[in-house]
Amino acid sequence: MIKAADVFATPLDYARLPHDELVARIRERKQELNAVILGHNYQRLEIQSVSDYLGDSLGLSQEAAATDADVIVFCGVHFMAETAKILSPDKTVLMPDLRAGCPMADFVTAQSLRRLKQLQPNAAVVTYVNSTAAVKAESDICCTSANAVKIVDSFPRDRTIIFVPDKNLADYAAKKTGRPIRSASEFLREGADQTVEAGTIIAWDGYCYVHDDLVLTELSEAKQKYPHAKVIIHPEARADLLAQADYVASTSGMADIAAQHDAVIIGTERGLIDRLQARFPEKTIVPLSRAAICGNMKVNTIAKLAWCLDHKQHELIMPEEIRVRAERALRRMLDLSEGWGEKRTPEEERLEQTGMGARGCGCN
Repeated sequence: MIKAADVFATPLDYARLPHDELVARIRERKQELNAVILGHNYQRLEIQSVSDYLGDSLGLSQEAAATDADVIVFCGVHFMAETAKILSPDKTVLMPDLRAGCPMADFVTAQSLRRLKQLQPNAAVVTYVNSTAAVKAESDICCTSANAVKIVDSFPRDRTIIFVPDKNLADYAAKKTGRPIRSASEFLREGADQTVEAGTIIAWDGYCYVHDDLVLTELSEAKQKYPHAKVIIHPEARADLLAQADYVASTSGMADIAAQHDAVIIGTERGLIDRLQARFPEKTIVPLSRAAICGNMKVNTIAKLAWCLDHKQHELIMPEEIRVRAERALRRMLDLSEGWGEKRTPEEERLEQTGMGARGCGCN
C-alpha cells in the first residue's frame, strides 16, 4: 500500500521518478482504489501502455460503465471525462489534468445553441459526441464520426437538422445523405432571414484544428512517396482531403482497414498512428502529416496520472439535471446505432491489447 509519506505534492515531483517506479505506483494505487484507466487513441504511448482500455471516447466510457470499478481515470480531454460520468453516475471520474480541453467542443455553448434552436424551432439537433455535457443536454440525439451519416439519415428527408459542433463532419454527412447544407452563422446574424429549404443541415462553424489543418500538398507528397498505399482519412478533415481518400473512417475503423493492407497513409492524430505502427511493425503505416498532433491530448503524462491516482484529483462533478438530459441524447443514439457506430472487429479487439496485458488488468 502506498503510504501518505510516499505521496508527493505535485506532478513535477512524480516526473522526477524513474519510469518503472511510476508504472509500479500506478498499478498498485489503481488496485487499492478499484480503478480503471481509460486511454484515448491520441494519448502518449506512455499513457497507452498503462491503460486498461484503449479506444474512442464513447466506446471507452461504455467499457468503463460495464466494469465493477469504483473509480474511472480518463486520460483524454474534458468532454470525454464528462461522457464517462454521464454513463457512470455512481462512479468517481478523475482527470490527470484539467487543462486537457477540446477546442472544437468549445466552439459551441449551451447558450448559443439554445439561441439557434429558438430561431429554428422545428429543427432537430444532432450533436457530435465531441461536445460538452451541457450542449448534449440541449440535443435530440448524439452521433459519432462513425455513425453520423446513419443518425442524420434516420430523420425524415424534409426535417431541418442543426448539426454541432463540427462543420466538416456535417458536410460529410450532408454529402452522403444528399441534403443541402448551410452555415449556422447565416441564421445567427441579427435580423437574418430564417427561411430554410426543407431537409437542410444547419452546420455549426466548429472544427478540429488537427484534422482541419491537413492539406492536399502533404497528401500529394505522401502518395508520391508511397504510390501503392491506401489513403484513410478521418471525416473531421475538409472535403477536399476526403475526396482523395480510399477510405473515410473513424479512428476505431482505421484499425481494421490497416489490417487489410500492406501500406496505408492515415490522416488523423499521431497518437493512433504510433499505436498502429506498434501493432503492425511489418506494415508501412505513414502519417499524412507528421505535424498532426493534438496538444490538448498530450498534456496528460504518466507522472500526472500517478499524481492523479495518489490524490484522487481532479474529480469531474456534473449537475444531475444536465447529466440526465445529456444521457437521454446519448441513449437515443445507442438505441439507434446498436453501439457507438461500428461493430468491433477481431482486429480492433487485438489492437486494443497492444502494449497491455490481460483485458481490464493493464499488467504485462
